[in-house]
Formats: sequence, structure tokens, C-alpha cells
Amino acid sequence: MPETNDSPTESGLDAQTQRKVVRERYATIAAEKAEEAGGCCSSDDSCCSPAETAAPTDETARQLGYSESELESVDGNANLGLGCGNPQAIASLTTGESVLDLGSGAGFDCFLAAQEVGEAGRVIGVDMTPEMVEKARVNASQNDAENVEFRLGEIEHLPVSDERIDVIISNCVVNLSPDKPQVFDEAFRVLRPGGRLAISDVVLTAAVPHDVRADPDSVASCVAGASTIDRLETILTDTGFEAVNISPKDESDEFIRDWDDDYDVSEFLVSATITARKPEVADG
Repeated sequence: MPETNDSPTESGLDAQTQRKVVRERYATIAAEKAEEAGGCCSSDDSCCSPAETAAPTDETARQLGYSESELESVDGNANLGLGCGNPQAIASLTTGESVLDLGSGAGFDCFLAAQEVGEAGRVIGVDMTPEMVEKARVNASQNDAENVEFRLGEIEHLPVSDERIDVIISNCVVNLSPDKPQVFDEAFRVLRPGGRLAISDVVLTAAVPHDVRADPDSVASCVAGASTIDRLETILTDTGFEAVNISPKDESDEFIRDWDDDYDVSEFLVSATITARKPEVADG
């Protein structure tokens, strides 16, 4: 059942509050990046990146697994230095496929996906923050990305028709949702039979400290809203996905431990790749 506005989530916040703090955080990031025009992450508002010692965006992206050629292939200010991995590395995109990016931000992963699927393919980015969608559309113009479009919407309520997508990608965004079963229900709905998920996100390896779990800043910065691997596997399987695989990336502690200045986030959080497939033929 979808979360109600006052129901508890993995974090210590109710769903309405969680959506509000996440939207405000990313609106701030979009505005600051517009002012910086490609500068470093803000020490106060970067998500999924070091707190007070934030590295330049390209350096952060290299830590997350992006290659030099990928970094050089996207113009403008699409790379915000956010995320916890590189979904392109697990998506195995091919020419002509349709791709949906959940929480597309300024569009960096969308533009990389567009290069893989070519002119015959199509990429849709969905983000709930108007400032991010506006920024991504400007970046699309700078990159001459005619096969990419950005839509305003929540990943729990995707503005996409049924069975239109071949591959869903996402980079450290599902953990921000207060209703993860609804996210994957929507993903299942919009995927074509045989379509697949290729997601980078964070998962819990231990209990989140109580004061962190209830902290709005920790929730909005990809720390306190994550699920365990077992819970995500159950959600995906119950939704109808098959070939579910969630693989922690042990080396991610090298950058995750720097996400907060007051505690070591890697003690209870790790980056992971999440893959799954919608069956070719639905049961029944």
C-alpha cells in the first residue's frame, strides 16, 4: 500500500516532510550550481558527496566510476558531482533503446545514455524539482541532445505511459523516496516486457543511529532513507521483477565515509548496484 502523508518511512520522517526536505535540498543545489557555473559542490548542500571537503565534480565522478571519456563527452554543467555510482556501467545500453532516468537532476546520466542509444533511441529524465528540470533542459540545448527530454514528476507517480521503456537507470535517488514499493511498482508499469532496471544506490549494512535517522538533512543527503538489501529484494520480487541482483560495492567506503563530518557513514551504508528484469510474459 502506498505511504500516506503521515505514515512512517525508512527514515524517521513522515512521507510529506521527507519529500519536502528532499525537494528543497535539490532546488538549492540547482540554484547554487547555476551561480557557480561548474564549480565545486557546496559544503552545505551537496548530496552523496563529501561534506566540507567536497572534491571538484570531475574528481568525484571518477570516484563513482565514470571514465575520462564519459566526463569529456558531456558539455555544460550537467555533471553536479552527485551520486554513488555509474549506472551506465551496468545498463548495457544498445542502439535504439528507450531509457528512463529516475531523479535525473541536471541530466548528466541522460546525456551519457543518449550517446549509447543513438538517434534511434530515446531518453526521458524525470525529476520532482522544477529547478533541476529547468537546468537539465538548458543542458540539453547545450549538448544538442534532441533525443532527450525532461519531465517534472515524482518517481512514485511517473509521467510516462505503460510499457514504453526498455531500461530504467537511476543514481542514488531511490533511497530518497518515502515509498519505495510504489517506486518499483511504477518502474514495473512503464517497462516493456523484458525491460530491465540498472540502478546505483545506497543500502544499509547496519542500523542507522537514531539521531541520524530523524535528521532531515541526513535524509535529504542520501544517508538516512536507505533500505537493507533484504528489504529491497523483497520489494522487487513482490512487485514482479525477476533476476533480482543487489551487489554491494565494498570499495565505496572510500568516498561514503566522507559524506558527513560528524560520523562515519560507511559504518552503516554502502553503495550497491541493483539490477532486475520484468518478465517477458506476465504470469497468468
